[in-house]
Amino acid sequence: MHSGLVNPIDFLREGRQAGHLAIPYSIDRSPYYQIRIPILRLKNGEGPSLLLMAGNHGDEYEGEVQLGRLMRLLDVAEIRGAVTILPMANLPAVMAAKRCSPFDGGNLNRAFPGDPNGSPTARLAHFLEHELFPRHDVMLDLHSGGTSMAHLPCTLIERQADATRFERSVSLMRAMGAAHAFIADNGPTAPTSMGAAGRAGTVGLSGEFGGGGTVTPATMAFTASAIDRLLVTLGIVERAVLSRVPLTEPGPLQLLSLSRHSQGIYANNRGWFEPAVALGATVSVGELAGWYHDLERLEQPEEELRFAESGIVISHRLHCDSQAGDCLIQVAEPIAS
Repeated sequence: MHSGLVNPIDFLREGRQAGHLAIPYSIDRSPYYQIRIPILRLKNGEGPSLLLMAGNHGDEYEGEVQLGRLMRLLDVAEIRGAVTILPMANLPAVMAAKRCSPFDGGNLNRAFPGDPNGSPTARLAHFLEHELFPRHDVMLDLHSGGTSMAHLPCTLIERQADATRFERSVSLMRAMGAAHAFIADNGPTAPTSMGAAGRAGTVGLSGEFGGGGTVTPATMAFTASAIDRLLVTLGIVERAVLSRVPLTEPGPLQLLSLSRHSQGIYANNRGWFEPAVALGATVSVGELAGWYHDLERLEQPEEELRFAESGIVISHRLHCDSQAGDCLIQVAEPIAS
């Protein structure tokens, strides 16, 4: 199938293959320019096939760094089945330290099913959904809060009409060891990687693995553990590859629901946000969420912001300076697991 890019990988070939997906794109500096996206393929006999992907949004670094490390550490002789690693899927966004591609403004996680004759982001989305995802039993797309948001570490799956695939995704999500998780319900036409995985017949897994446009020892350990647990659970490897401590049995998993506008507090005007609660806090309706300051009207007292819904604080804005429309803080509703 024509995808608008050049793929160097032979998915039937045994062994290790490293190369670049190349998207031809004429620019001022170079009329025959190629956007070159690193890809690694490891295959050793029959077995499960897993796609590991990060950099869907360029400023979400936990997955990018850990998958880059995994590319160096994973030995084809130690695996059973196949692993494909795409550590910087939206490469232009990664290199620009931005959420979206600087070439076309494309948000890859809103671009599926893509277009083989479209912009670079659309062409990449088309290749992923129509050529790469269908070749794998399971795919994991690693996200985080990006530059502007702190996010409670959690995993995520999309609700599926196919009961068998949905049960498999729930089981694998639990095995990844997060304390919190979401079951999204965006429908079969969702323009996200999870929607694309469902349409491709692949078990799709995702999550938020940190945030703030940075990495910390805690978020990197969480990311490494989730990747290792998935590899071991699928039977691709027998031992942890990335984790620096032994893997233990996963603890209890709290499922969360985020489905209503009222679960977030949004800025109505320019201001400076000060949160009053930490990620993971359990809050009630009417409880103080933070303060909104107007540094251009210092004679005016700060505005108190209060939660309209009870739940667990899952994210808040890190940039104090905020504009109308910015999400300042969100809570999610715990649901029975």
